[in-house]
Amino acid sequence: MAAYLITIFLSSFLLFQVQPLIGRYILPWFGGSPAVWTTCMLFFQVMLLAGYGYAHYLTGLAAKKQRLLHLFLLAASLAFLPIAPSAAYWKSSSEGSPLGAILLLLTVNIGAPYLILSSTAPLVQHWFARSFPERSPYRLYALSNSASLLALVSYPFLVEPTLTLSRQVGLWSWGFLLFAASCTWCTLLSTREEGSGEDITSWQRPHPDPLPEGEREADVPPPATQESPPGSGLTLLWLMLSACGSAALLATTNQVCQEVAVVPFLWVAPLTLYLVTFIICFNSDRGYQRGAFATMFFISLLPACWLLYAKKSASLPIELLVFLELLFACCMVCHGELVRLRPGPRYLTRFYLTMSVGGAVGGLFVALVAPLFFKGYWELPIVLTASSLALALTWYREGGRRPRNRRALAGVALATLSLAGFTIFYIAKSDGGALASSRNFYGVLRVVPSWDSRGSLLYLVNGRVLHGFQYQDPQLKKLATTYYAPESGVGLALRFHPRRTAADPERRALHIGVVGLGTGTLAAYGQKGDSFRFYEINNDVIDFADRYFSFRRDSAARVETVPGDARIQMEAELKRQQPQKFDVLVVDAFTSDSIPVHLLTRECVSIYRQHLNPDGLLLIHVTNHFLDLVPVVEAQARTFGYRTATISSKRQQVGESDCLWMVVTNNEAFLKREEIRSRSIEHETGSRQVTGWTDDFVSLWQIVKW
Repeated sequence: MAAYLITIFLSSFLLFQVQPLIGRYILPWFGGSPAVWTTCMLFFQVMLLAGYGYAHYLTGLAAKKQRLLHLFLLAASLAFLPIAPSAAYWKSSSEGSPLGAILLLLTVNIGAPYLILSSTAPLVQHWFARSFPERSPYRLYALSNSASLLALVSYPFLVEPTLTLSRQVGLWSWGFLLFAASCTWCTLLSTREEGSGEDITSWQRPHPDPLPEGEREADVPPPATQESPPGSGLTLLWLMLSACGSAALLATTNQVCQEVAVVPFLWVAPLTLYLVTFIICFNSDRGYQRGAFATMFFISLLPACWLLYAKKSASLPIELLVFLELLFACCMVCHGELVRLRPGPRYLTRFYLTMSVGGAVGGLFVALVAPLFFKGYWELPIVLTASSLALALTWYREGGRRPRNRRALAGVALATLSLAGFTIFYIAKSDGGALASSRNFYGVLRVVPSWDSRGSLLYLVNGRVLHGFQYQDPQLKKLATTYYAPESGVGLALRFHPRRTAADPERRALHIGVVGLGTGTLAAYGQKGDSFRFYEINNDVIDFADRYFSFRRDSAARVETVPGDARIQMEAELKRQQPQKFDVLVVDAFTSDSIPVHLLTRECVSIYRQHLNPDGLLLIHVTNHFLDLVPVVEAQARTFGYRTATISSKRQQVGESDCLWMVVTNNEAFLKREEIRSRSIEHETGSRQVTGWTDDFVSLWQIVKW
């Protein structure tokens, strides 16, 4: 029995350890978008389906064929070690969505090892049930999920903070070699009897109830033990429940990451809860109390719907509590009902295969269908409505046998209709009033008309956050607004750079780089002889800035826009021996309140440094609801011997916004100007000791605004 336990534990641990590892590894190569992780999750779910399909196929073969085929594929997977993609080959510098490139990268680099690992749990459970027909194989599923949970929890708290990515890859590869040895042992042990590979008589024995006789709840049906295959209605419910759980996981992760940052901790937290529900539900029938968790699910919907409707950011703990608690309740309902509908061991691999199909369907819906057909982040309320409907259908399936369930079924049906009504209202409200809206790999954009005391204007909104606006009055069209107003940190830098006061008019011109286009507001500061170079990863932002905002067209400066990820484009310029020699470099590429951490690491600041003139100014926008980015920037400045000034500006008149900018420079003449010294502040960081971020290490724990 030890062989089965060790093999399942190692396979599940490695399976879920590689997910955040490879996602973190490739994140800087594809713009740091939340969709990078969503795409990775889609790959993992599709490969899980392939692994379960392979396991289902293999169990139908004779013992000798099972052994030879599995050992051959296991040996072939070793050729892919170590799993370390080449940055030079895979980095995305092309325009448009990199979704296809990410899927291809993952397939080429970890496809074979991941396929073998994902097939192990159902395959070994099949072998276990044949060898020990008196024991329930479903307990091994709980062990599998426990190992997965350990892998996930250990990654952000132990692995990532202490090991570089290259070290992580090396240790994971050694772990896979150990798994290969254990799996070989298990394969030889389980298939030593030649023959059909299946003891039919053992499968015909009733599946033992996990609870002692007499302790089963009256309303918990025993697992199916009939010899006939499960019907299409039951299979459809398996598919629907597993798809809803998977889609809820990804939709919740999207919701959380777009408001904070794309980092392993915020990937792992939802996935951990997702696995916990599997462990609770599959370990014992007593884990899932239908009435209690259904009630918890519907109560959890109330604060979540309010946050979605209000479109206002609460504090980070509240946001996480509301959405993660809702995810837990939703997955408990979906997975609990799955356990109640599980078949006997004879159809175990079919059950898991159907579950994996559902997981892949849920992943496809969130990662592919939603970005293609939705103009906003609508998938979360849609998935919650579908989960409520799945619960209603499951209860309806039993309602005829238990009259007392009819009242509960009526309540669930009413709640489902109410939730569907809210979803329709939410979609109509979120899309209403916009002149234009779009959604792609990099987020949701909307151009919204509005007005204030100065007149009519157009907003550019990304998620919940304003990314600039422009007045429509010709007299006000060139006015720099919001975070870029004249008294903001970036406004002061562009107005009072020492070169602006040079005696020779030709020396007053500035070469300005901007990471993140938005509406192009900063071009309003352009003077004759100036040049602006905007880097923008999102083609829809460029399109909207061209069609609805005129800052760049109206500027007296020469303005050019470089599509693509700023870091990758600037690296390419350095390789071509084309340093830009910026006088001012502005970094403001945040999507909603989510920060692309790869633009704040030591390696990226080194790139900025090589593009700056010796007396150049690096301006970083650090306004954020959830994270205190000031100590991060200060740590990077110390590394390169720069001084910093933190400039806070408050809204003083209509059209301005509260904002916080940091200046990183060695330009003493600029830092000593009265206009700068009088507006610089001492930022309170408390007792925080922040380690400088690198591509190998990023920690949000030190800077969260709790």
